[in-house]
Amino acid sequence: MADLRALFSSNNPAFDAAEAFTDRQHQWALVASALEEHLRHTAGRGFDVEDLEAPRSNVIVFHGVGGVGKSTLLRKIEAALTAAEHRPDQWGAPTWTQQLLPIRIDLARSASTGSDFERVILTIRLALAGALGRTLPSFDVALRHYWEHVHPGEPLDEYIRRTGLTGRFAEMLPQQLQAGVGEVAAALALPGLVGSAAGQLTSALVSALRERQARAQALAGAVRTAALLEATPDLEALSYYPHLLAWDLSRLPAKKRLTPVVLLDTFEDTGDRHRDFERLLQRLVWLMPNTFFVIGGRSRLPWADTALHGQLDWTGPAAWPGLVTSSAAAVVPQPRAAVPAGRQHLIGDLSPEDCDAHLARRLTLDGQPVIDADIRAAITARSHGLPLHLDLAVSRFLEIRRTGHTSTPADFDCTFPALLARTLSDLTPDERHLLRSVSLLDAFDLDLATQTAGLTRQAPARRLTERPLVTENLYALWPYHLHRAIRSAVRDDDHSDDRWTDADWHQAATRALAALGDQWTNAAALAPSRMLLVACLRQGLRLARDHNLTGLGWLTEAAFVYTDDSVWEPLALPTPTDPAPDTPADAVAELLTAIARRQREHRQRTADRLTAVLDAGLLPAELTEMALYYRAKAHKDLSQNDAARAGMQQVADADGRLALKARRGLANLARLAGDFPTALAAVPTLGWKGRHHRVLGDIHWSHADTAQAINAFEAGRAEAEQHGAVGERAMTQVRLALALSFADPARAGDELALAHQLLDGLDQRSNTLLAQVVALIKDAGTDGITDRAQGLHTDIEAAGLPFLHRFVELALAFHHAVRGEDQDMAATISRLRELTAIGDFAYFTDIAHFMAALPLPEPSTTRWTKDEDDVRSAWRGLVQARQEHLLAGN
Repeated sequence: MADLRALFSSNNPAFDAAEAFTDRQHQWALVASALEEHLRHTAGRGFDVEDLEAPRSNVIVFHGVGGVGKSTLLRKIEAALTAAEHRPDQWGAPTWTQQLLPIRIDLARSASTGSDFERVILTIRLALAGALGRTLPSFDVALRHYWEHVHPGEPLDEYIRRTGLTGRFAEMLPQQLQAGVGEVAAALALPGLVGSAAGQLTSALVSALRERQARAQALAGAVRTAALLEATPDLEALSYYPHLLAWDLSRLPAKKRLTPVVLLDTFEDTGDRHRDFERLLQRLVWLMPNTFFVIGGRSRLPWADTALHGQLDWTGPAAWPGLVTSSAAAVVPQPRAAVPAGRQHLIGDLSPEDCDAHLARRLTLDGQPVIDADIRAAITARSHGLPLHLDLAVSRFLEIRRTGHTSTPADFDCTFPALLARTLSDLTPDERHLLRSVSLLDAFDLDLATQTAGLTRQAPARRLTERPLVTENLYALWPYHLHRAIRSAVRDDDHSDDRWTDADWHQAATRALAALGDQWTNAAALAPSRMLLVACLRQGLRLARDHNLTGLGWLTEAAFVYTDDSVWEPLALPTPTDPAPDTPADAVAELLTAIARRQREHRQRTADRLTAVLDAGLLPAELTEMALYYRAKAHKDLSQNDAARAGMQQVADADGRLALKARRGLANLARLAGDFPTALAAVPTLGWKGRHHRVLGDIHWSHADTAQAINAFEAGRAEAEQHGAVGERAMTQVRLALALSFADPARAGDELALAHQLLDGLDQRSNTLLAQVVALIKDAGTDGITDRAQGLHTDIEAAGLPFLHRFVELALAFHHAVRGEDQDMAATISRLRELTAIGDFAYFTDIAHFMAALPLPEPSTTRWTKDEDDVRSAWRGLVQARQEHLLAGN
């Protein structure tokens, strides 16, 4: 159909402007027109319900992306066909007088199984049971035969109740099936078969039909009835029984005659790789040509595509001329009877491919798109698939063209006031207010929307969520989100009469931030949820940053909870236009982003970002300590230990919330410098918050005191589990596997497997790499260790975690000592000496000498907690134990 507005926007009469989008009134008109056509066709003299070769015109399809009104449309159509009072006035009265029976079936839970197809068949038959109040003998005998074969011992009425197929006609169907059996038995003059097994009655009926007994043929005499009843009554046979149902409906008395209108909703959920369930449903449509089908789904129905030949029973444009897309319309052969095309209609959002296809077809000249590909791509991206946006963009294209200018993609980086005007036109004042309020939120629930809008009741929010401009995801933390194109239009509104001022937006953002804080605080008091914490932080930080909110409130506490357990989910905040923070909210957002991103960025980048945040001077005191602490950790990972000690000391001296962690950091730095007594002395002051067990375990394994290290790490893991600290549990587990990897490779393998399981999803990059080092140590003495170590060095360098290079070299030292590879050992010790030249981890060089029973070239600077000879003996003992283990294995 021509788009007259586009057609009259140019002086070029060669323009072909095709209309692409319609409103609900027009969609009803499409249904009404197609249904009228169907009723005329089935009432014609040439119509034969048993003709299996004629093309089918008994289907219309509405397709589009999810959550934009397809189900609503089908429900409205169902209501309009049920009773005139449910039909909107603007839809107008239909012209038909025949009796219709609308039957809506939601296929949302279908999963390509036989039970789902049974539900479809039973739903249709249940609806007919109530509407007709009589048997459909041919189909009913077949259904009873199938039921007794496939569901032996399970009464049909019990199955109906169990599967939820209840309703006011649920009790009628089993009675009608029994009555149908009696009717057939009476027609065959075999009343004794009424209570017998269905197979006996079926055999008698088949014999009567084969013998052309008049009464049997009058009652169940479709040409293919006997063949269907003789077939094994399984799912395949059931999918052909609709042919009998269609024949029974065609034989109804004139006063009882009706036309079922079956509305199949959420059709996309029937699809699978092999189209098994879709094939059964296609048979239903094909074999019931006297029933009209309205199908709603996310994609067009591809039955007219020849590419599906072999996957479905009836394919191609000759079979389904009404389902042919415009690209194939020119090659549709003429069917035996004229069947109008155009039975597939887009509704709601479009995929990017569909957007581009529509824009290409909307304006053409000599068969070629008038809108260039780069402009179509820009429009598509900005539209987020909303058809109305595409429609308005075409008008803008023509408007620019009339001025004599050439359009560019930048001309379409905009929203359209008309889009918002149409969106707002049928909303109540409360809903308009709510729409603007929730446009601040990425996702929301009824409570969050109500509080953000400053309302005292949820009813307006509930009504808004029922509008097609809001999409619902029942499995999301907050189930609702506003269509992105509409959200952009609302936020950019400068034209509406009731548009908000900057102060209005600021107040709404303040309410939204407070509402998010209330949700998180209330949930944390009952059952802390990491998912909710991260979701609230993502939305809250963006609101505070984008609207320059000064009262950070709960965000400070949430920042500490977020960082406390070292899980590091990405906060994924949009990149600001100006990367330099200039408000407290900017600074907090950048602080947490830098801390989280350090698991995926080089540590030097982390240190630089945190330095920039600190230099801005915008953070509150508590969060300034956080920035100092994590910058010090980055300096430690970069082996810039003087800077790390200075930062940790500054945080410890402030005696704030991170003081214990800073003291732990100082204890670890003392250990790295080889000052084990100082590190050990700090342990009693640390407690759980200072992760005392982990610090103690690191001291013990460094002395080759495996038993003590295992005890410490196991106690730390148990304490982490007690506090629900999944990040700390994973870190402690990696270290437990590290301590075991030198002494007990078999158990180390089990503990390492658990470590990988606990690390999954935590994004702890340094611990993930350390776990790979543990695997090297566990396998020391076997082949391939050197090559694995080289690959690990590459990964460590890319991660910006140079301290881990020393661990890899220590693993190699253990490997070469076990194999007695003196030259390789000497090279490894040389590399370790270079890596520890600044003093940190110098005791690794000592340990390498101990492993190989080599004397130290000069007195060590390491201060052990026990006699050096005891440490030497312990490490050498681990090497000898591994050698014995490998010999025993051979």
